[in-house]
Amino acid sequence: MSELIELFVYCTVLGSGVGFLAGLLGIGGGLVIVPILSMILLHFAVLPQEQIVITAVATSLASILFTSTSSAIAHHKNGNVSWQLAPWIMTGIALGALLSGFMAALLPEKAVRLVFVISVIFIAIKMMFGNTQTDDTTRKLPNKGLLTVLTTLTGGLSAMIGIGGGAVLVPLLTFFSVNMKKAIGCASACGIVIALFGSVGYIVSGSEQLSLSQGFAGFVYLPALFGIVCTSWFTAPLGAKATHHLPVSTIKKIFAVLLVIMAANMLLS
Repeated sequence: MSELIELFVYCTVLGSGVGFLAGLLGIGGGLVIVPILSMILLHFAVLPQEQIVITAVATSLASILFTSTSSAIAHHKNGNVSWQLAPWIMTGIALGALLSGFMAALLPEKAVRLVFVISVIFIAIKMMFGNTQTDDTTRKLPNKGLLTVLTTLTGGLSAMIGIGGGAVLVPLLTFFSVNMKKAIGCASACGIVIALFGSVGYIVSGSEQLSLSQGFAGFVYLPALFGIVCTSWFTAPLGAKATHHLPVSTIKKIFAVLLVIMAANMLLS
């Protein structure tokens, strides 16, 4: 029991940082949760090593359901969510996330880990260098059909690596000349959809391997989920508020460096 309490405390600390970053950058927090939670689960020997990463991904998605809701509410109050655009994006994201939850469960642990690491490195590079050049080109959003296809791919990748989607969706929307704050707000709202449909896939696919009596809902580890959510729910609005006061571009560069370090650690561990 003492180890379970210690694990819970670690997850509350993790949740406090994740919530703030989710609100600030619209990233959902999975980029941080997955590698750190993997280390926590490994340290406490909660599962066999081959199930660690997929459990971290599933638990990350489930926590993002709460974190993104809190963040989206805050962004909505600040007028940063385009509800004319969000429904079309959410449709594709929901489909991609649902399918991905089932597909990831069929892949070997090393494959899921490799997909995560490669994705994180590309996202980190985009965060680090994406704004080094000014681009005055105005690009229109694609038609609704193509936008749904693009967001289906976004939702699928996001759910597979356990993130809310902002790290992929924000660059996509800003490429089509959507205002950065509007893109972050929309990503926060879409993170709810990714988390919901992705979690359903992981819960169903993991229900035959792990049981509620062990503390699991499918691949979602409930003690870790509760620990993360009980702090991230309150710190996400603080991050959303901070977008109006902090130099987000500078924070993204610092965060990108941390992502590369965590990805390298996850690949080598």
